[in-house]
Amino acid sequence: MVQAPSQQRGILLSEAALRQVTFLRDRQGKDLCLRVGVRQGGCSGMSYMMDFEDPSKIRSDDEVYDYDGFKIVCDRKSMLYLYGLMLDYSDAMIGGGFQFTNPNANQTCGCGKSFGV
Repeated sequence: MVQAPSQQRGILLSEAALRQVTFLRDRQGKDLCLRVGVRQGGCSGMSYMMDFEDPSKIRSDDEVYDYDGFKIVCDRKSMLYLYGLMLDYSDAMIGGGFQFTNPNANQTCGCGKSFGV
């Protein structure tokens, strides 16, 4: 996990996830941040969402976490459901991709992309 000891982060990122999001951002050819959040829906009630966005869209009430120059952004309402989230990445043939480990979820779906609290 990439984390400076003096900095508290509400969203944690594994080394593998940081490598993958940096790779994907670099393919875009722009300096982008990663917005992580939740929305209503999914088989367990809430779905994770994440997408790249221009840093100029960061709002004053967003939570921003810096990982060696790569910024993860989350709105405060989503942070209520995501605080302590670990974002990991696996390149396994079966079950690969980004994985969300959310300590706030009391139920998750089989695909791991939605949860309930």
